[in-house]
Amino acid sequence: MIWPRKARRELVVDLPVWKRLQSDWPCLRGLSDAESDLMRELIAGFLTSKTVTGAQGLAPDDDMRLGIAAQACLPILHLGLAHYGDFVEIVVHPGAFLVRRQLTDEDGLVHEFDDVLAGEAMDGGPVVLSWDDIRPQTIASDAPDQSMSNIVIHEFVHKLDMADGQANGCPPMTTSLKKRWESTLFEAFDDFCSQLDAIEAAIPSDIDPQSEAADAWYARLPLDPYAATDEAEFFAVAAEAFFVSPVSFQQSYPGLYECFSEYFRQDPVSRVSCGRQR
Repeated sequence: MIWPRKARRELVVDLPVWKRLQSDWPCLRGLSDAESDLMRELIAGFLTSKTVTGAQGLAPDDDMRLGIAAQACLPILHLGLAHYGDFVEIVVHPGAFLVRRQLTDEDGLVHEFDDVLAGEAMDGGPVVLSWDDIRPQTIASDAPDQSMSNIVIHEFVHKLDMADGQANGCPPMTTSLKKRWESTLFEAFDDFCSQLDAIEAAIPSDIDPQSEAADAWYARLPLDPYAATDEAEFFAVAAEAFFVSPVSFQQSYPGLYECFSEYFRQDPVSRVSCGRQR
């Protein structure tokens, strides 16, 4: 499959292509026939309406475009492409990239530093990704429930969160769901922060909390420690778990899983239970 890099056109994602995507990305497995057909349409529409460009000498090929599009479309499977209407470009770096930041402290002093990122979603702007952090990995199990992150889902969920002009962990939704969502998400966020505090207190003083030696302690957490940054990052990290490790996420936060299932109109646990790859 080859399509012009400058002039986007409709791309037909046929069944062999879809099966290859499912093989590469476990979170795409277990969808029903109807969901698979809808995903194929969404992926084609996504690649028609969006531009995937490379940075630092990277030239995205067809498989890279398809892989990014497929993962980006999973959260909007039953929401629609209109939810990604505020941007047209996805920029892909070969690896982690630097972003210059400015931080003003409580004394009014401005500090500048380089932030090393695997992905970033800009309000009204592009989504930026590191290919090293999203390339397919060999997965032994056929089940989509894997203890792994998904930077594409993370950043595109940020886009959903930003749809009302602010990233606060609460994307636009029905009024009936919003009240329950806010109380459930904020309660889960507070619980997670408490768990993180307890883990950090338990790390022996001779071990650097930022070193690999501390990973065994952080592995006891239900989510990546980055989820404690703020409510917006908690939502994005939790959404990764919802799609990638749904069984463990439901066990850790059943109320939040229910809210996510209602918002995304999906039940990823049922895909694990069906144990099939389409």
